[in-house]
Amino acid sequence: MPKKLSEMTLEELWQLFPIFLTKPNPAWKTWYQEEKEHLLKALPEKAILSVHHVGSTAIKGIWAKPIIDILLETNDDHLLKDEIKTAGYILMSKTENRLSFNKGYTENGFAERVFHLHVRRKGDNAELYFRDFLNAHPERAKEYEQLKLSLWEKYEHDRDEYTRRKTDMVNSFTKIALQEFPGRYE
Repeated sequence: MPKKLSEMTLEELWQLFPIFLTKPNPAWKTWYQEEKEHLLKALPEKAILSVHHVGSTAIKGIWAKPIIDILLETNDDHLLKDEIKTAGYILMSKTENRLSFNKGYTENGFAERVFHLHVRRKGDNAELYFRDFLNAHPERAKEYEQLKLSLWEKYEHDRDEYTRRKTDMVNSFTKIALQEFPGRYE
């Protein structure tokens, strides 16, 4: 019998859930839309300000981890924590103004559909600008894709380092995007 996820070390989790990239899949948009509808039904309407598809699966034409990232902006003081758990998500990290949830991680590995839900206060949405910038500039999206492909095998079992190695490019493109699309999501 496999260990429960809560009993696994970080190293065991990274082995069970390696980084892998796949070519663009048109189903990602559908999976996002279906999960968004699920969330909108499960969560109190008054607490949801906006829901967006973010992350690499929201960028046209690039290889990505087949994980649908969803950004949910809220004005709820409790950041919908209990309601989101009821919707099938596991709380992975928490700070004063941010919650991160996962869905689709099992003791046997990834489920067919995997989601990361990022719950934020209104305006904490730099991912939207990054997404829009890459979709508006396919050559920059390909640059980002090439970086990810170069990191994939080297950091297949080290998510923290894989993410850290992308940070400079993400921050650089986000800074440009904030100048190119000022106030787009205010």
